[in-house]
Amino acid sequence: MNTFRKSLVAKKNTISTRWWGFLTLAFLSLVWGTSFILIKKSLGVFEPVQVALLRLGLAGVAFLPFLVRQWQHIDWRRWHFFVLVGFCGSGIPAFLFAFAQLHISSSVAGILNSLTPLFTLVIGIVIFRAQLVWAKVAGVLLGLAGASMLILFSSSADFRGEIGYSLLIVLASVCYGTSTNIVGNKLRDVRSLIVSTFAFTSVGLPAFIILVSATDFVQVLTTHPQGWVGLGYVSFLALVGTVLATIIFFKLVQDTNPVFASTVAFIMPMVALLWGLLDGETIGLYHLLGMALILTGVYLSRR
Repeated sequence: MNTFRKSLVAKKNTISTRWWGFLTLAFLSLVWGTSFILIKKSLGVFEPVQVALLRLGLAGVAFLPFLVRQWQHIDWRRWHFFVLVGFCGSGIPAFLFAFAQLHISSSVAGILNSLTPLFTLVIGIVIFRAQLVWAKVAGVLLGLAGASMLILFSSSADFRGEIGYSLLIVLASVCYGTSTNIVGNKLRDVRSLIVSTFAFTSVGLPAFIILVSATDFVQVLTTHPQGWVGLGYVSFLALVGTVLATIIFFKLVQDTNPVFASTVAFIMPMVALLWGLLDGETIGLYHLLGMALILTGVYLSRR
């Protein structure tokens, strides 16, 4: 009887964890799905370097109290992994997206960002010797096809832009895939708050110092007509889209697997499509097929 009860409890916990994973993906998609437009709005006020430094700097300052509090709980022997997560998971991509979105549309950024799960899978197998699971491979390919279909048939799709700047988003996706694998393979036993704290303070605090001392950020903030509004855009991007979302994302990576967690990049175009539906846009057969492919791919990636 005790064995039967334990089996029921284990099964219940597995189902709860699975549903938590899917709900977390939906939440992260809502948050990160707004990042493209926030970056675009911010670039109307600040230079790309300033947007990136400000985003990282605010995140670093926000995590500073946690660094002081968690200082004794940090495994300093793995400091290099924390720093790599900071640079690959946020530091480098922050600059790449800021520069790229001056020259390419959000549609291009969205579809290229959908390459993240593919790079996560490849890097995991090649570098971290992750087991090759064909269900995950199929899931990634289906999700990528679905996300591409949603963007290609979007009424707002605009694929103008320079190839060179598009490659910056591809590089950012490689960075995301690297960071996710490090968390999933080297820092799985470390609390997600500690991973986020060390990673972002190591990158964010120097970024904040450079922003204030080496750029004209303060002058732009106080003289530009939309200076404070631009600061609001970046603040939301940093505090919600970076600080809060990253803690949750790292927890998701640790509780599931890097490939499944990275499929958030597939769901983001689907969230944008649903927002368009609420705004009066129509959904066609190709959109429904794309959503079905994404959901199937996400499910297979969880296996």
